[in-house]
Amino acid sequence: MKYRNKLLIASAVVLAAMLAAAAWAWIVLPTGAQVPIHWNINGQVDSYGSKAFGLLMAPVVVILVTALMMALPYFEPRRAHLMQSSKLYATVWLGLLGMMSLAHADIILTATGLYSGSIKLPLVAVGVLFIVLGNYLGKTRSTFLMGIRTPWTLSSELSWAKTHRLGGWLFVTLGIVVIVTTFAAPKLLLPVILGGVLGLVVVVTVYSYVVWRGDPNKQTGARPAA
Repeated sequence: MKYRNKLLIASAVVLAAMLAAAAWAWIVLPTGAQVPIHWNINGQVDSYGSKAFGLLMAPVVVILVTALMMALPYFEPRRAHLMQSSKLYATVWLGLLGMMSLAHADIILTATGLYSGSIKLPLVAVGVLFIVLGNYLGKTRSTFLMGIRTPWTLSSELSWAKTHRLGGWLFVTLGIVVIVTTFAAPKLLLPVILGGVLGLVVVVTVYSYVVWRGDPNKQTGARPAA
């Protein structure tokens, strides 16, 4: 599949860098040190883990993400469509690598005292990821494992295309709102993100059904009359 070998190399490079950083932190941190592994919405550490768990958690997730993304095409019934949606596939893969790299850096820098920690950078990264995903969402072909998968988008190419175009705009809008809220009203971030995602899900689900109803070429599963 297009980009897959390059993405595998990117995963290997990211994993190597993460393990090197973890090895450095392991030496710097004292035995028995507690490592921050979670921050609340105000940017304050609210959960700690052992040195091994804190330093190896993100690299293990990267390994699992890489294995999952590598295996995805083999389980996709519409593999040709997935191949035609390679930009979205690559964006999801790289986006997950980027988020885990950022989380790993936050953990190590905070644990070693080089950085006081801030919730703004990860949230801005989430907003940017929404914008990038939205840009490619409207250009994807129907697949069972990626995209906005409702019974109606999966049984109507028209519903899939129109729903993903709408979903793309909504993702971009939500990403912009998340970034603006991060700086303008950080205390409202949680309701904004939760409300935005919930609203997006409801809108695209209803819209996919409306478009499906009006598609004369939709698949209904009904048997033809004898």
